[in-house]
Amino acid sequence: MLYAITDRRLYAENEADGRARLVGLAGVWAANRVAFIQLREKDLSARDLVELARAMLRAIHSAMPRGVGMPHLLVNGRVDVALAAGAEGVHLPAGPDALAPREVRSIFAAAGRSQPPVISVACHTLEEVKAARQQSPNCILFAPVFEKVIPKNEIASGGRRDSDGAQKLPGVGLSLLQQACDAAAPVPVFALGGVTADNAPDSIRAGAAGVAAIRLLQGTPSVWKGFA
Repeated sequence: MLYAITDRRLYAENEADGRARLVGLAGVWAANRVAFIQLREKDLSARDLVELARAMLRAIHSAMPRGVGMPHLLVNGRVDVALAAGAEGVHLPAGPDALAPREVRSIFAAAGRSQPPVISVACHTLEEVKAARQQSPNCILFAPVFEKVIPKNEIASGGRRDSDGAQKLPGVGLSLLQQACDAAAPVPVFALGGVTADNAPDSIRAGAAGVAAIRLLQGTPSVWKGFA
């Protein structure tokens, strides 16, 4: 399975073109059986996120008119945006300030949504995986499995940088990924962080249900659709 994560800054210098590219990719991902799409544009206002999510949903529905195998659109950390846009659920980042899955389900129910939300949860340690499993999310993103390069414009103040201004985070490796998959069962785990077409099969062999990525899924489907 595949889990696509958006980053409009990769697509165009022009803001409008970047958003249009995201909408177009939503249709491509849907047509090629990507299971989850996470709208992760944290710098946008709630209004802009709602408009973008609605446009992506229209593209998804156009690509999959019968709804068979339609991907779940999840909004990163914004339950209010997911509800307003009609998205199926949310992705919950790691950290003490993040909502818990049970809280998200309560909010969706209070808003009158007949279907429970689809929820993915970010985890970076086995302890976080075990805690997340107790609340039965739809899936867990475990990261970073492989070395991850953080662009210089995303590094927190004080972060160590290399000569190009970027920051490199070492991956936890396939052995820890396998342990995370075992600890999470029966909740499916997606490998995230430094995933490429070359190392994605290693993640699957380690027990991951699939891979989650930003850059891997930007190219032509022939590069990645074999993992769907």
